[in-house]
Amino acid sequence: MGFLFVAFGGALGAMGRYAISLLPVKTSFPILTLITNIIGAMLIGFIAGIVSDNNEVSPNTVLFWKTGVCGGFTTFSTFSLEAFQLFESKAYLSGGIYIFLSVVCCLAGICCGKKLSLLIH
Repeated sequence: MGFLFVAFGGALGAMGRYAISLLPVKTSFPILTLITNIIGAMLIGFIAGIVSDNNEVSPNTVLFWKTGVCGGFTTFSTFSLEAFQLFESKAYLSGGIYIFLSVVCCLAGICCGKKLSLLIH
């Protein structure tokens, strides 16, 4: 049964990621992937915060949100490819900034999400 929750959540997450990729942003810097991953980090931090203090959340709900939605929405492989492509095109500064911002901002996003979860309950 858990597979169905992951599959449905993953489909929704992937559709959300695709929708963001359609935004009309013209830049060589992969800003839309960065934004997607920051939003996903905030969401998974929020979910982790809710789940950590709440034994009433079902395991299937956690699978749906964390593994499904967040897993389908965020994209480490696209981040890695875009960073590689920046370096490959000799855009070393942009590549370094992209990697730095991705790691720092996503960790900050998790922290913000967890803090937001505390405000809810």
